[in-house]
Order: sequence, then structure tokens, then C-alpha cells
Amino acid sequence: MNKKQKKMLLRILLSAALMGILLLLPVEGWLRFALFMIPYLIIGYDILIDAGKGIMNAQPFDENFLMAVATVGAIALGEYTEGVAVMLFYQIGELFQSYAVGKSRRSIGALMDIRPDSANLLGEDGELHEVDPDEVEVGSVIVVRPGEKVPIDGVIVKGVSSLDTAALTGESIPREAKEGSEVISGCINLTGLIEIRTTKAFGESTVSKILDLVENATSRKSKSENFISKFARIYTPAVCFGALALFLLPPLVNLLFGREALFSVWLYRALTFLVISCPCALVISIPLSFFAGIGGASAQGVLIKGSNYMETLSQVRTVVMDKTGTLTQGNFEVSGVHHSALEDDKLIEYAAHAEAYSSHPISRSLIRAYGREPDISRVCDVREESGRGVIAKVDGREVAVGNAKLMRSLGCEPIDCSHVGTIVHMAIDGAYAGHILIEDLVKDGAREAVEELRRAGVRKIVMLTGDVRTVAEDVAERLGIDEVKSELLPADKVGAVETLLEQERAGEKLAFVGDGINDAPVLARADIGIAMGALGSDAAIEAADVVLMDDDPRKIAKSIRISRKCLRIVKENIWFAIGVKLLCLALGALGLAGMWTAIFADVGVMVLAVLNAIRALNVKRL
Repeated sequence: MNKKQKKMLLRILLSAALMGILLLLPVEGWLRFALFMIPYLIIGYDILIDAGKGIMNAQPFDENFLMAVATVGAIALGEYTEGVAVMLFYQIGELFQSYAVGKSRRSIGALMDIRPDSANLLGEDGELHEVDPDEVEVGSVIVVRPGEKVPIDGVIVKGVSSLDTAALTGESIPREAKEGSEVISGCINLTGLIEIRTTKAFGESTVSKILDLVENATSRKSKSENFISKFARIYTPAVCFGALALFLLPPLVNLLFGREALFSVWLYRALTFLVISCPCALVISIPLSFFAGIGGASAQGVLIKGSNYMETLSQVRTVVMDKTGTLTQGNFEVSGVHHSALEDDKLIEYAAHAEAYSSHPISRSLIRAYGREPDISRVCDVREESGRGVIAKVDGREVAVGNAKLMRSLGCEPIDCSHVGTIVHMAIDGAYAGHILIEDLVKDGAREAVEELRRAGVRKIVMLTGDVRTVAEDVAERLGIDEVKSELLPADKVGAVETLLEQERAGEKLAFVGDGINDAPVLARADIGIAMGALGSDAAIEAADVVLMDDDPRKIAKSIRISRKCLRIVKENIWFAIGVKLLCLALGALGLAGMWTAIFADVGVMVLAVLNAIRALNVKRL
């Protein structure tokens, strides 16, 4: 508990103890009134002050006004015990609500704690200077010791370490980092001393953007929250006037028919009506449910930008996914060598040296397969054949690396590959030497992700890609995807999504999942855009409605399940609170419910709704 909560708990205990003692004392009249005012003011002085401020500001119709009028009225009627009890239990409910909000905030405490307090700037004199992260310029070198947070995005220029990204991604396994590795702010350096050359200013770094995203998530309200806000603005004055009518009309009718007016009886019923009508359960528990859901999701590495997106996400029944970087790793890798008389490693060695001067992704994949940087002193007479490949002399032998057209131009007949992927044919000294198969490998967990989406109630899964048809269809078949559209430009993807949007059923939504950079137009066009593996990607954070902070495609289904649990809790609270209140209001108006029933209808329902709301935090096993 924080200091404010402890103070409230002390007031509650003191007020309850005093009331208990007074119930045992045989005192009457003004002395009884004076003694009961002590616990009443101890527990309710802040409510009375807030009610007075609301009246002074011409905005009286809130829960403070309802509590003040109801309790003051009860005391005026001589119902001292009930007047103090209403205020006491109301404050108990407020304490529960405060504790629940605190619990929600603590659930994302690990995330919010990623904000660094300082940075160790390496000066030109070789000395370390502890400075505010805002003062570090782009291109500066900072030092991060073991146990410290990485304050700013950058690239490691010296050192090797393991980085704990749990606060960002929800993943417990540390990531290895070495010279040349990109690191993002908010990670914790676990083992070695590392030096990082910054690539962004602190205000533009990942940690700042993520914290801003979480802190502002509650500003984007869902339809449910907007409904409750409008409902409370109409409902509160309506019940106040309803209570006034309940107090005045029946006695006047009695007088007209020559019966006793019974003003005190109807005043008590009107005050009971007011206590019952307090909309605390709805006004508090609905935003709290969304806040808890967003907090629980962020702790699992899923950033949902607002409760409106949480609501939309819960209605998703069609998921459209990009291929490269979403379902596949996005890095070309050598997956096989076929029809070669040479050893596989030797053929790859020749290919890597011939491609040593190229920065093409396929060339880099050949060099990675070789395992080290080629010795360019072994290479000469490099000649690029536009649209076909490269011819170079390696160790005095002519090595040709390229497509089938290049082979045929050299008089070699290429051998087709039965596997799907990018085929790099090779000829050495004019003779066909075999081919190397390069693939964009499917991510671990991609097929499981598709299966989990189906279990989550998604009825249609579509893959859109700019890749060739054979590769796209092969990936779709291996993963069990319903529909695939290939060889698309970014504008074509937008058109494909618009076609799917036209086919949506009423009340269903479409989500697009992409890498957040080249898919930004589609992320913006879909009902809800989900950026995949978007740590450090400005375009992803800006364009998407939901950001998955790691590369695990299984988090797509998890985010949908989180949103549905949150919305289920919201609906439970709405129906429960409204149902109980309507029943108790009817009983109160008929004189069948007293002030103690009113206490349950107000405080009891609020406490139960708040306890139900904080269940939205528990999303780890979804």
C-alpha cells in the first residue's frame, strides 16, 4: 500500500472502532448525535468537501454529491448508524478500487521501470561522465556496465554480453550481443562491459516511444467506456430528480386523498434510492478492466495503444499476414547444395569469393554460409552480368554464379531443382558445377501460430506477399494458410485488404499483421494493424494499433485472447452492475429495501466489479 492508502485504511479502522463503541453506549439525544458525528467526519470529510466543490463549480451530479446528500439526510432523520455505515463502506470500496489500480500499475511496473536515469558517456579524454540521457548526442559512445539498463538505441562497437529483454518482450531467455549487434534502449546488460555508439537521440529511442505509448493508451477510449461516460452524465442527474420525485410526489398524493403525508418515510426511501443509484461500479470498473487488460498485455510483450483497439481486436475473425519477416525469418539462408561433383563447402567457398564485392542479400547469404569474410586477394577479373549474375576468377579458375540464363549464355545446361526457393546455378571453367538452394526459412512457431489463431476463433487466414507464386504457395501449404496472394506491390496489398474488408460479416473485424515498415499503408487501412517484431521500428510503432515487441508469431493469437478476456469482463461488470441496481432501485422505491441493502447495491457491487476487473491482469496462461 502507498502512503495515501495507508492513511485511508487508518481512517476506516478508527471510524469503524468508534462506531462499534458508540453502538454499545446508552446515550441519546444531542449527545448521541455529537458522538456519531466524530466517526462520520473522520471517514467522510473529504467526500463532503468534494461534494461542496462540485456544487460551487456547477457540476454537482457525481458520486460525492449522492453520498453526501444520502448520509446527511439519514443523519437528519436520526439514522446515525446507517449514515456513518454508508460513508464507511463507500470509503472501503474506494480503497479497494485504489488498491486495484495500484495492482494494475505494478503489473506494468517492470515495463515502466525501463526508463534509464543516466548514461555513461565516454569522453574524448577516455574518461566516463555520468550524464542525463537527453544530453547524449547521436553518434556518441556510451558505456553500459553489467546490471545496467541500455539507455539509448545504438550499435555495439566493443564488447560481448547477454541482454535481458524481458521487460520489453516478455521473453525470459537472454539475447546474445557482440560487436556490430544493434541494441535497443530498455534492455538490461547482464554479463560483459559493452560500448555502444548511439544511433538515436534519447527522445526518439525505443524506450521513450514505448513508454509514451503505454502512458497514453488510456486516452483512446472504447465504445464501452464512451457509453459509460455518457450514461453516467445522464443517469446521475436523472436519479437525483427521481429521488426528489420519490420524496415529494407520494406524500402530496396522500394529502390530496386525505391521508397522512408520511414525509419522513418517503424521505428515507428517497435517500435509500440515492445510495443505491450511485454509478460507482460502472464508472470505476469499466476503465479499470481496460487498464488492467492493457497492463497485462504489455507485461507479455504486447502493446495495445488504447481500449478502442482492445475492443476492435476482440472482434477479429479474419487475419491477413505478410510473409517475409512475419511468417518467415526475412533472412536468406543456404539450405542445400545439389548436383555438384565438388564438396558442398568447396562450392560455397567459390560462390562466396565470386560474390565478395556484392551487397545483394543473396550474395550476403552465400558469404554467411561460407562462415568468414572472403579473401579478396584470391579474386580478380570480376564481371557482373546484368540480370544474370557474376563471373570472376577465383584462384585462377573462372567461376560463374547466377541464374539459368547466365548458364545458358556460357553453353552450360542448368539442372532444375525439385525444391522451392531461390536457385543459384554455378559453372567452373565453363562446366556446370551444380546449384545452391537459398530459402527464406519459416519461423519457429509459425505453424503453431496459425493453429492457435484457429483455436482463438479466427475463421479465415490469408497471406499476402511480393514473393513469387511457387515460394508463396509452398509456405502457405506448409503452414496451413487458407488463401495466398503473391507477387504483390504495396499498393496491391492495400487493394487485396480492401476486397477482404468488403467480404466481412457484420460485427467482425480484419487484422493485418506486417513488419511495420513497408507494410505501413496496409496496417493503416485494416480494421486493426498489428506490427510484428517491431522493436526499434519507428514506422511500426507509428502505423500499427498493436505492437508485438518480439518476433514470435504466436503472440498474434495471444493478443486476441487477451482482448476477448478483457471485453468479457467488461460486459460481465456492465450487466451485473446494471441488473443489481435496477432490482434494488425497484425494491427501495417500494420500501422493501433499506439503507443496508443500499450499501450492498452501491459498495458491494462496486467491490465485486473491481475484483472482477483485476482478473484482466491475469493473461500469462492465455
